[in-house]
Amino acid sequence: MSSTHPHTPPSAAGTPEEDGQAPAATTATPASPARGPNSSRRNVLRAGAALTGLGLAGITPSAQAARAAGPTSAAAPAAGYLVGRGVSDATGEIAEVGMMGYGRIDQQAQGLHTRLRARGFVFADRETDERVLLVVVDSAMIFESVHQAVLKRLGEKYGDLYTHRNVMIAATHTHCGPGGSSHHLLYNLTTFGFHKKTFEAMADGITEAATRAHEDLAPSELTLTHAELKNTNANRSREAFERNPAELRSHFPDAVDKQSTLLRIERDGRAAGAVNWFPVHGTSMSGDNKLISADNKGYAAYHWEREVEGGDYLADEPPGFVSAFAQTNSGDMSPNLDLKPPTTPADFDSTRKSGLRQYEAAAGQLDQRGTKMSGGVDSRLVYIDLSDVTVDAKYTGDGKQHKTSKPAIGASMAAGSLEDGPAFPGFDEGENPLWDKISDSVIYEASPELREAQAPKGIFVPIGEMNAIYPWVQEQVPVQLLRIGQLYLVGVPGEVTVCAGLRLRRTVAETVGADVRDVLVAGYANSYFHYLTTPDEYDSQQYEGGSTLFGRWQLPAIQQTADRLARAMRDGESLPIGPVAPDISDKTISLQPGIVLDAPPISHEFGDVLTAPRANYRPGERVTVVFAGAHPGNVLHRNGTYLRIEQHKDGEWRTVADDGDWSTTFHWERYGVAASKVTVTWDIPDGTASGDYRITYEGEAKPVAGAPKAISGNSSGFTVSG
Repeated sequence: MSSTHPHTPPSAAGTPEEDGQAPAATTATPASPARGPNSSRRNVLRAGAALTGLGLAGITPSAQAARAAGPTSAAAPAAGYLVGRGVSDATGEIAEVGMMGYGRIDQQAQGLHTRLRARGFVFADRETDERVLLVVVDSAMIFESVHQAVLKRLGEKYGDLYTHRNVMIAATHTHCGPGGSSHHLLYNLTTFGFHKKTFEAMADGITEAATRAHEDLAPSELTLTHAELKNTNANRSREAFERNPAELRSHFPDAVDKQSTLLRIERDGRAAGAVNWFPVHGTSMSGDNKLISADNKGYAAYHWEREVEGGDYLADEPPGFVSAFAQTNSGDMSPNLDLKPPTTPADFDSTRKSGLRQYEAAAGQLDQRGTKMSGGVDSRLVYIDLSDVTVDAKYTGDGKQHKTSKPAIGASMAAGSLEDGPAFPGFDEGENPLWDKISDSVIYEASPELREAQAPKGIFVPIGEMNAIYPWVQEQVPVQLLRIGQLYLVGVPGEVTVCAGLRLRRTVAETVGADVRDVLVAGYANSYFHYLTTPDEYDSQQYEGGSTLFGRWQLPAIQQTADRLARAMRDGESLPIGPVAPDISDKTISLQPGIVLDAPPISHEFGDVLTAPRANYRPGERVTVVFAGAHPGNVLHRNGTYLRIEQHKDGEWRTVADDGDWSTTFHWERYGVAASKVTVTWDIPDGTASGDYRITYEGEAKPVAGAPKAISGNSSGFTVSG
């Protein structure tokens, strides 16, 4: 058997998709140029993208073709930047691992829908060689454990070229990725401790994306554009939002941040990549879903890179186009416009729609003139002990100096966000009479300092006190400021509400003399400290306020730090890094039982087909094949695949889709004690070429002793007729 993974030219087709409506194809796909025998995979992808392409973004096929045609006859000005792009697989375990985001112990992974990827970008000033590295990762959050590991690996490769100061690692905040990558105990409670395989997959994927971006450096032009994206996010904490002063609320007339910002990367007159920032939670996928998924931002990047631009993640050559969809201040921004938790399987369609809207807004900005980036590249980062920050009266809002405190979990945090996915029963957002009373009459009476910082929070867990015994949450946290030309990114290790974000953006913009539109909060960056709300929002103790661990003055403390970074950058001054978070990798606990043995079902061999496909299908139908498989945790197949959809053409089987594609799913379930059933599905895209197809499965089985051994299986052939 042979299979190929062609990297073929981009194509574009499609039309807008309105809220709740199926897309209508009104834009014709341009005629495809003649291609060789390796074009089969792209043909299937083009068919699937035909309904969802560039039409909504206002990009016509002729405009796309013009971009793809390369430079015009006019000489392009010399680019002021060197830019590199890179993509790598950061998918961890996909079975028998707790998923990270919803805090549900029952959400144990049972397979894979879309792979999780890290997308790296190096931006270097050609005059000074000053550079910054931005990596956007399909992950719930970036823990300090991963941050430290990646910086160590980059240091081993490049010396002091990439450091704390100029490296930003930011998560897209999907709630359906594998957990267990933190060294702090709180985040591993639902995963039965630390998962080394998932941790290594994340660190390896991020490092590879950074390395590929470094190796891809080439002269490039950068353009910054802004657009308004409607009907894509909703404020899930409106009660808290309304407590803010008018000077904040008036900036968001509908209580949502609609700004879609795009940093466009061009080489020789054509788009080579893009980074988009838009605030919306990665909660389109439900807490009931058990398949690993990159959620809405992951789909947006996948759609642009793969379905529109024709990229192939399994190809050997570098991608022609890399897109990342990063978070900003999305702490109170839900993708669930009806403010109801999503359900499975309806969440798959919701995820796709949200991702498409973000893609369409970003792609529509490609043809905007925007701001041609100029000026330097710069960076600053400091760690602060957020449990003990004295905040100057300039930032507190009441004209008085205040202090933060040891972290504390509020009872409203235990409730979860009722609009996206509730957590523990018996808790509510807002008031929790029992815990409020305990806090007022016991905890705050015993500690006036805690009252000054944390009231009116009803404290459920005084987790700062528990830190003295074992590291539950991080207290020394990084705050970062990156500059790329006119764009400033404030790196915050948490979930920032839109009004808290606006405070930070205005502070930095005023200090450096920038337009506030060009200053963005880069949320979920480098570490994790939960939420960041304004003091007024904090007082309402909704889920976000209860999750603001260090108390009412946490935002002013971060605001003060951001101002310090901005002044240092403006004045060309360096800053001491501060109290760097300690390495606690020797304190991890792992309670998840290991894989002991794989065995096929009785009277079967590994790879046998237990449920065969029908003989004939039409586009739009689902093919389902069940194999006698093995545990997918034996080997993670990072940068590979557990399955292939293959078409028989020109005398050989050629891969047209794999486990990273939206059209496929990979379900694993235990069968008896040591046996496994693997179910592969393929939703045949509309427009799929008629022909003969089959589904293959690839895995590894663990014997009683020794290393896992490769196994595989092929379904019987079936025809697809259009």
